[in-house]
Amino acid sequence: MTHQPVMLEAAIAALQIQADGIYLDGTLGRSGHARAILSKLGVDGRLYALDRDPAAIAYVKENLSDESRLQVQHGDFSMLTYYCDRWDISGRLNGLLLDLGVSSPQLDQAERGFSFSREGPLDMRMDNSSGLTAQEWLATASEQEIADILWRFGEERRSRVIAKQIVQQRQQQTIRTTTQLANIVAQVSPRGAQPKHPATRTFQAIRIFINRELEALEAVLQQSLAVLASGARLVVISFHSLEDRLVKRFMRDQARGVELPRGLPVPEAASGQTLKLVGKAIRPSADELENNPRARSAVLRVAERL
Repeated sequence: MTHQPVMLEAAIAALQIQADGIYLDGTLGRSGHARAILSKLGVDGRLYALDRDPAAIAYVKENLSDESRLQVQHGDFSMLTYYCDRWDISGRLNGLLLDLGVSSPQLDQAERGFSFSREGPLDMRMDNSSGLTAQEWLATASEQEIADILWRFGEERRSRVIAKQIVQQRQQQTIRTTTQLANIVAQVSPRGAQPKHPATRTFQAIRIFINRELEALEAVLQQSLAVLASGARLVVISFHSLEDRLVKRFMRDQARGVELPRGLPVPEAASGQTLKLVGKAIRPSADELENNPRARSAVLRVAERL
């Protein structure tokens, strides 16, 4: 499937891009959102971009090599303040965009191991240059640990049954491929008219665990407060309830600040408020869903730095 950036128009509108502003795309991917941001910037505008995936960085360096306003870095957005300090843009960012989850190219490349519908090695690392693969983890994790991960990160109700089946199967044969794992899950899942493949939640849970996605999200949200300028926009697109819950709670808590008695004449700074909520959660339009089915679970939330 051709890569289509999710909620492109809504995200760009939410950023309220200034021609001479400084922006950061924390999830560069195949540069769909980045290109749209650059199209709104003038000669003095700057876009900085991060991605954990070496393939994404290589793609953008090759295809946008002549773009002098763009600075690209292979790195994890959980180290946001480190990179912003290095670039000397902390406290000066006019907008931060995070498009969470796995990208279409990662899903479409069988060798990355993200998709249960394409046979490939059971990898699942967003940064496949380092770290533990899903195969390596599944080979040694206890039944209880596997069940806990499937429940915690996949909200999989059959987590214990699936974990038991995985452990039994690996005693007979090493689980090396995506289709092996998908078939193991299907064996203990009830047949019926399910809208989703029975392995959907299992793959999601293992991917989130292997990449420490929720930990990274919590880190980048907290660090965003230190790098955003006053009036800057924080724009986050999430794809499942665990991500969206974290984003919603963070923005809400930062917008509320410290609970004080009603009517007390306390300025925003003293009350601990750091963000202002901008509108309600936005979901993809019917037209976008028709053209890009992978956008179906996307939720976009926006907050402004006070």
